Amino acid sequence: MPDDIIKNTQKIYKSPVRKLAAFFEKSRDSWKSKYHEAKYQLKLLKNRIRYLERRKTELNDEVKRLRKELDRTQKKN
Repeated sequence: MPDDIIKNTQKIYKSPVRKLAAFFEKSRDSWKSKYHEAKYQLKLLKNRIRYLERRKTELNDEVKRLRKELDRTQKKN
């Protein structure tokens, strides 16, 4: 009985196995390549976001400092 189930669930390909193996290997390698490139780009973008958020905080602090300094100079004059 189990052999009948296995035979019924196996795919029958018309192409020779040597061609299929090469095709599947190429397909896998292509997918892996795309995945690694996407992963690399995602890492770059995350780093950029982290940099921009840090820079925004620094600039906001600088603006606050300059506003305080402006207020002090205006009060003196």
